[in-house]
Amino acid sequence: MKVKKFVAPSMNEAMKMVRAELGRDAVILHSKVVQTGGFFGLFAKKKIEVLAGVDPDPLPPRQPSAAASLTRQPSAAASFAPLPVAEREEDDSLAREIEEVKALIRQFNARSSSLLYPPPLAEAEQRLVRQGMADVYVRQVMDRLLERWYADKDGRSPAAVSAWTKEAVRDLLSTLPFVKTAEQKKYMILLGPTGVGKTTTLAKMAGRAVLEQGKKIGFITADTYRIAAIDQLKTYADILHAPLEVCYNADDFRTAKRKLAGCDLVFVDTAGRNFRNPQYVDELQKTLEFDSETETFLVFAATGKYDDMKTIYHHFSRLPIDRLIVTKLDETDSFGTIVNVLLDSRLAAAYFTNGQNVPDDMVEASADRLVHLLFGAERW
Repeated sequence: MKVKKFVAPSMNEAMKMVRAELGRDAVILHSKVVQTGGFFGLFAKKKIEVLAGVDPDPLPPRQPSAAASLTRQPSAAASFAPLPVAEREEDDSLAREIEEVKALIRQFNARSSSLLYPPPLAEAEQRLVRQGMADVYVRQVMDRLLERWYADKDGRSPAAVSAWTKEAVRDLLSTLPFVKTAEQKKYMILLGPTGVGKTTTLAKMAGRAVLEQGKKIGFITADTYRIAAIDQLKTYADILHAPLEVCYNADDFRTAKRKLAGCDLVFVDTAGRNFRNPQYVDELQKTLEFDSETETFLVFAATGKYDDMKTIYHHFSRLPIDRLIVTKLDETDSFGTIVNVLLDSRLAAAYFTNGQNVPDDMVEASADRLVHLLFGAERW
């Protein structure tokens, strides 16, 4: 059976495409509404996706036998007589065709995939789906695997397919600027929703700057809403012998910058609050200064849902975000959403964190590290 997928603005248009491509004998195996286009799920258009099939060698129509034509009311004995061999073969072939179509539909519905892959490729696809990778990126990886599958007929081992899959995901991520080429900026600003670990991550970055780079650092906190937030950062500042300034508005922020002018690096903490409230982002924009001396990081938790991550990015994208930081990798076994967010935003991650130890439990992010996490390797 020849099977093909069609995408059209309406079912009527889809049917026209099916008939034009496969003929009037085609059957609809599956149909669903899909979202196409848009950015981060916004402004996407609804279309109809149809899976249709046709038998390239259809069975010839059955002709009644001469005896059947002459005998309108067969006797009881005749009704139980075995069919001729040719007719039995036709019935068996038709039954097989029906079962094949049923099996095809069952597999399609079970896997919700636009293609039916050979078993090794199907296993690779299911791993990506279980990891939470978005369908658009799974399809790109699977297109690469299909090309390799048909180009290398002698090397189709499970190990080879696994290597191909890792390579395809790594190639997707290779377009992102993981390697930082610009000079280190003076002011490091961390943004993000509440509960993602911004303050702890800020302390890790500051600790490394002091212990590994020998930098003179300072802290500014705009997190004046969360209970004990200032005390938490003050504890880290005391440990690192670093000054701490608190700002409530833009004037305070400018004053803090003047006081910390002698520092090599200044780490700026912000409140999480409800990121869905546009007033919060407006306040950050009015309070902080984003210029050539600042590098801004948006912090995500790896435990978050993909839809929530898209919403978070959408709200914070009004601010000049340079790179991402992904926290709490030790609290999940699914890392496909990280791939989605990086590819959606076209931003690289600066750091991955996987624990509360300061300044440990943090590494520089890379495509290789993310691929290793995605395929079940040790954290690092």
